[in-house]
Amino acid sequence: MNAKSLLLVLVVLFVGFYMVQDPRGLADTAGAAMAGLWQLMAQFFEATIRFVDELV
Repeated sequence: MNAKSLLLVLVVLFVGFYMVQDPRGLADTAGAAMAGLWQLMAQFFEATIRFVDELV
């Protein structure tokens, strides 16, 4: 098993353990991560739109 596969297995095991031990905490963490990702994507697309507007 190479390092990449081992890392993937460890991440899956950790998330599974976290889901069993503290499902509410996992849900809160995932929600916060998705909210941050949404904000980052919104900023990226706003900047892209501004850039394209400046080209025109």
